[in-house]
Amino acid sequence: MKVIIIDDEARARKSIADLLKFSPQDISLVAEAESVASGFAVITTHKPDLIFLDINMPDGTGFDLLKKLDNINFKIIFITAYEEYAVQAFEFSAIDYILKPVDPTKLFEAINRAHQLVEQENISLKLNALFANLENSASENKKLILKTSESIYVVNTDDIIRCESDAGYTQFYLLDDKRIIVSCNLKDYEEMLDGYGFYRIHQSHLINLKYIDHYSKTEGGAVVMKDNSELPVARRKKESFLKLLEMI
Repeated sequence: MKVIIIDDEARARKSIADLLKFSPQDISLVAEAESVASGFAVITTHKPDLIFLDINMPDGTGFDLLKKLDNINFKIIFITAYEEYAVQAFEFSAIDYILKPVDPTKLFEAINRAHQLVEQENISLKLNALFANLENSASENKKLILKTSESIYVVNTDDIIRCESDAGYTQFYLLDDKRIIVSCNLKDYEEMLDGYGFYRIHQSHLINLKYIDHYSKTEGGAVVMKDNSELPVARRKKESFLKLLEMI
């Protein structure tokens, strides 16, 4: 892979460049840049397979650089010291990033994921979701990228009624009776959606609180959702969940 590092900190560039020498993948560092302008120039000249891209630079941001490009046909690993809300935006948008100071293990894991991607997986789709999430950081409605074996979906979190665990997979139940199955654990989405109106009522069920229809006290208690699904509430969750309902 032809690689470019774009970061305004010389020390950060050197750190990544030194680590790349030990990468298990076949890496060729073809250029470095320290700004949006110089980054645009080296990308245009060298046509890389992968870039490490800093967020904040003297003449703009890494996002500004990407918006200047007519065609993004390379893989991207962002380098960021951003606050938590921005990190969440990357995770919602399924875009790879590593935090400063760079951890060698995280770096090599990100390179390995980039190397395994056969194609770009519609990077523009992911970037549009990322830009929307960053611009609407205060909103609870986020753009969530869901990848299946055949497609990539951009889903508004407000459109998710519930998520159900199924043997290492997670099934999303959306408005309009749409369903999407992804090969990720429910716990990953529980952590990602924490603070966005979702609650895990059972080891197999994560629900969007806004789509609760009512709580049934029969058979030990169950939640009936707006899609008419009836879901069990784990015994250890029952007390805290009932208190939460009183607050809605």
